[in-house]
Amino acid sequence: MFCNQCEQTFRQSACVNSPGVCGKDADVQSLQETLLYGLKGMAAYAHHARRLGKHDERVSAFIEEALFATMTNVNFDLDSLLELCLKCGEMNLRVMELLDEGHVETFGKPSPTQVKEGTQAGPGILVTGHDLLDLWNLLQQVEGTDIKVYTHGEMLPAHMYPRLREHPNLAGQYGGAWQEQKKEFAAFPGPVVATTNCVLIPPESYKGRLFTMRATAVPGGPRLDEDFSAVIEEARRCEPCQERISGESTIGFHRSVLLDHAQTIVDAVKAGQISRFFVIGGCDGAEKGRNYFSDYAQGTPKDSFILTLGCGKFRIRDYDYGEHLGFPRLMDMGQCNDAYGAISVAVALAKAFDCGVNDLPLTLVISWFEQKAVAVFLTLLSLGVKGITLGPNPPAFVTPNVFAILQERYDLKLTGDDPQADLRCVVGA
Repeated sequence: MFCNQCEQTFRQSACVNSPGVCGKDADVQSLQETLLYGLKGMAAYAHHARRLGKHDERVSAFIEEALFATMTNVNFDLDSLLELCLKCGEMNLRVMELLDEGHVETFGKPSPTQVKEGTQAGPGILVTGHDLLDLWNLLQQVEGTDIKVYTHGEMLPAHMYPRLREHPNLAGQYGGAWQEQKKEFAAFPGPVVATTNCVLIPPESYKGRLFTMRATAVPGGPRLDEDFSAVIEEARRCEPCQERISGESTIGFHRSVLLDHAQTIVDAVKAGQISRFFVIGGCDGAEKGRNYFSDYAQGTPKDSFILTLGCGKFRIRDYDYGEHLGFPRLMDMGQCNDAYGAISVAVALAKAFDCGVNDLPLTLVISWFEQKAVAVFLTLLSLGVKGITLGPNPPAFVTPNVFAILQERYDLKLTGDDPQADLRCVVGA
């Protein structure tokens, strides 16, 4: 979410009066902040969806109501605030559904594909963030030139959409997660376009080459709207990329791909050929302890599948998990924006088995860092999903009492110190 200092400062300034004056205790403030961060994450998804022509007036009305509930001297009741948090999760599911529809309608039905990683010889532009429409607009404007466009970080799933990957100027993926950008952007010779959140204030090494879009901004950096001519000119001025292909990766296991094979999956589970599904991903951070997720993933049984999404996948993707039943054991479902896909697959499998989601051979191990992770987490709770393992630590804005409530109602767990021990508890080994 925030660094410790930023979060502490925010929490201290969240209420203009002391608790004794306004009547707001720490638990009330905790749920109000949880709701506020969930709304921020949902607003990010809604913004992407609206740019693709998708919106729902019910969502907008709820945002207004929920923001009102976070004001001073409006709501002091824990139960009603928790109810609003769950409603935020319900509305976020609708927003993610709209975004999924917008992506598929605009860029085509996704399919698994091989993506080259590294750079090719010639001028290049790097695009990071989440906004696929920005990437498409840039590709349109460089079409017919020798400028190659590369995705970075959470833009990697762009390659699963046929309209994007078939564009002649889309060359591949460069780099990994957002927290590596200062090293990776400095090494990339051309301009970088940051479309959304997860951009860091640039050092001098690439400060003049970093462009941002609309509300995304850094001090002194040029901001763009729809015109990429300044980026194209910068790509011409900069040194060209060198031929440095480091390998290939398989991505593109969108919900529609898995649902097309739903009956095969159901039959395999019934036949005892699939022991479990693990959803390992989420919003990643840079602090210590996040190697837990890579160690956990590497210990999963050979007859299980790992579904991953969000920037958390960069913790676990650089390992060969092999194949099972003709599918790669690690299936990249997309961006954090594609969390709707993992949820819809789980719901569809539960329907096929005539059971609840909590009865499926499914384990969720989620890395928690950013506001959109809060929105997705609230969506899971709104669906009644229990037994989520969250880590590496609960955020500072969740008080011990609020966390205890979530543990009691949803069997919420924190990642332990030993991922293999946690995994043995799940698989019963």
